[in-house]
Amino acid sequence: MRFRYSTTDPTQHESDSLPWLPVVLRVGTRAVEAVGLVDSGATVNVLPFELGVELGAVWDDRKAILQVSGSLGRQPAMPLFVIAEIDGLPSAKLAFAWLKQKGVPLIFGQTNFFMEFDACFYRSRLEFDIRPKSPV
Repeated sequence: MRFRYSTTDPTQHESDSLPWLPVVLRVGTRAVEAVGLVDSGATVNVLPFELGVELGAVWDDRKAILQVSGSLGRQPAMPLFVIAEIDGLPSAKLAFAWLKQKGVPLIFGQTNFFMEFDACFYRSRLEFDIRPKSPV
């Protein structure tokens, strides 16, 4: 499935485009439409606090056993499993580091987005492909 690079703000120039992926996230009967950054440099999937709340998750400091670092700083995070649906592709169970910090982007990283999907980036064309993982 091919997608266009895009910006998050209409005032941004096309050269600021990134691989933003539209997705539906589900936990039980709750579903949320979102757009996340496909980031091959991110170690883990990151779920913003607001999206977790919309999906019905309840923050528990005792379960915040993950530590997220990098550009997000040293943030405690809770593991949260979510079903991700990308239009035209099979759904996948993704493991997220759910951050209590507000305003962070939804990020699809190595664990485990890139374990469930193959991605090819064509930056010069402002396009990227997402496909289900190939059988081993």
